[in-house]
Amino acid sequence: MKSFKASNYFLKIGILFFCINLNAQNAKTFYQHDKYLSSDKMEGRFPGTKGNNKAAAYIKKYFKKYSLKEFNNSYYQPFRLFVKEGINKMKSDSVSTQNVLGYIEGSDSKLKNEFIVIGAHYDHWGWGGQGSGSKKKEAFAIHNGADDNASGVSALLCILEEISKQKIKPKRSIIFISFSGEEEGLLGSKYFINHLPVPKEAVKVMLNMDMVGRLNDKKELYMGGAGTFPNGVELMKKLQENSGLNPVIHAGDVGGSDHVSFYKESISAVGFHTGGHPQYHTPDDDIDLINSDGGALVAKYIYNALTEIANYEEDLVFIKQN
Repeated sequence: MKSFKASNYFLKIGILFFCINLNAQNAKTFYQHDKYLSSDKMEGRFPGTKGNNKAAAYIKKYFKKYSLKEFNNSYYQPFRLFVKEGINKMKSDSVSTQNVLGYIEGSDSKLKNEFIVIGAHYDHWGWGGQGSGSKKKEAFAIHNGADDNASGVSALLCILEEISKQKIKPKRSIIFISFSGEEEGLLGSKYFINHLPVPKEAVKVMLNMDMVGRLNDKKELYMGGAGTFPNGVELMKKLQENSGLNPVIHAGDVGGSDHVSFYKESISAVGFHTGGHPQYHTPDDDIDLINSDGGALVAKYIYNALTEIANYEEDLVFIKQN
């Protein structure tokens, strides 16, 4: 009996160290993605700029690496948006940008015709300016947006990497998408929802990550919209176990990021974030303030949520919330 207890103890210790080491590896990957996307050479990733296009190319590279399938023979969904004067270094003009997207086909012969969307916007405010959403309009400087929203894209790429390792893919198909034009009014997600590459009724749930890189000491992951699909609140509570997180779960309170574009079209939508901070929409939102260990925990939690939802036994019907 003593021998059994000892071996069981060492097994638990071994599993613990394995989990710690795995999260450290995931944290390193999260950090590397965020550091690249929020570097000065991206110049704030404002739509219509070289930095925005470089960020899109980086995301596309990993979509291809992890074998996402293309829609219409491309990972890009180009669109145009109007930039008013006083933003970034640009004159008032219409500019080209792009959403970046791809999909994994589901493993179930019937349910593969249903789609779960997971996304995060990659654009930010460039150099700011009087006409921008910067909280420091007088500071004409690069707004790197390490949390807003290089962190969301980093989580998206970490989740994709984990999904790519699955030998048997989830039953439903999954669309991975990184939006542009979010800061100007959810323009990328609005364009996507109005130019869907699949039937609208086939899109069942959208999961969105916007600012997930500043997990606090209480380990609080906030989410709105968990009640927009059946038993969503219960699922998110169940996933808290052994997650290292304290999810703050709202059935409604859908929020104000790209998932709202889906919710307004009666598609179930959940938005995830780790909370606001003084550096929001300022030149001070930099990589040195990112909690990459926390980002890895958040990515793992949302990966588990995505996998569960893509394998849901119940019909994924839309539930309207306040």
